[in-house]
Amino acid sequence: MTARQNLKSLIQATTNAVSVFASDIGRGLWVVSHNTLALVGLASVALIAILASQAELRQQLETQALGLLTARHEAQAQAAGDILSGLVDQDAIQRATAIDPKDLSRQQAAVAMWLSHRYKVAPEPVSRLVQEAWSVGQRARVEPTLILAIMAVESGFNPFAQSAVGAQGLMQVMTHVHDDKYEAFGGTRAAFDPVTNLRVGVQVLKDCIQRAGNIEDGLKFYVGAGNLSDDAGYAARVLSEDEQLRAVASGKPAPVRAAAAPYTAASAQHVALLN
Repeated sequence: MTARQNLKSLIQATTNAVSVFASDIGRGLWVVSHNTLALVGLASVALIAILASQAELRQQLETQALGLLTARHEAQAQAAGDILSGLVDQDAIQRATAIDPKDLSRQQAAVAMWLSHRYKVAPEPVSRLVQEAWSVGQRARVEPTLILAIMAVESGFNPFAQSAVGAQGLMQVMTHVHDDKYEAFGGTRAAFDPVTNLRVGVQVLKDCIQRAGNIEDGLKFYVGAGNLSDDAGYAARVLSEDEQLRAVASGKPAPVRAAAAPYTAASAQHVALLN
């Protein structure tokens, strides 16, 4: 055998040996990885089974994980100077007294936007009040524009307004006089919830109108001047505002002029009802 043939044989043998070695290594790695994956799978199944059978343990782990994530988020937010990091409240939107004016009827939206411009308040909360005035007004058989006119004159749409003798909220209801009406809403503090104040105020207004026999005299009772010769122009002012709102609701042009200050003489409201 020549040297050339010997070299060729050596190369062939070396190639075969390397091939066998690589094959063995590959087969070994496959077995190891396959067994490792199997072990991981078995461990995962066992963990899932344990967690499924122990709801309390699962809940604790979930709570701890959520706590760690929340703490990490708060730490990052605080580092960035975010004061709201620990004050997040996803239910806040549910408590907001506001709707999109686009959700109202055409006449209601027109009234809401007119009031928004006249009293310089946001259209969304005013839209919610307009919607409620229409709903409660229909139920009580009281014109919704009259309800809104009273709110405009009494408080200028300030839900936290309070007079010197305790008339409170949008419609300046005497809370301590009509505390029984707030019981269905959880108590007298509901006077500062705009929708609740509106509903109670409409009930008071309805009682005053029925007692007086007509709207104008009913307004005098509402402001506490039913037994007086002069209501300081209260009824006339409310009826004037109501007339403008009716015009807006009917589509007639009504110029938006700056509103006068809320009716300060309302501090005596409903005193006559006690007599």
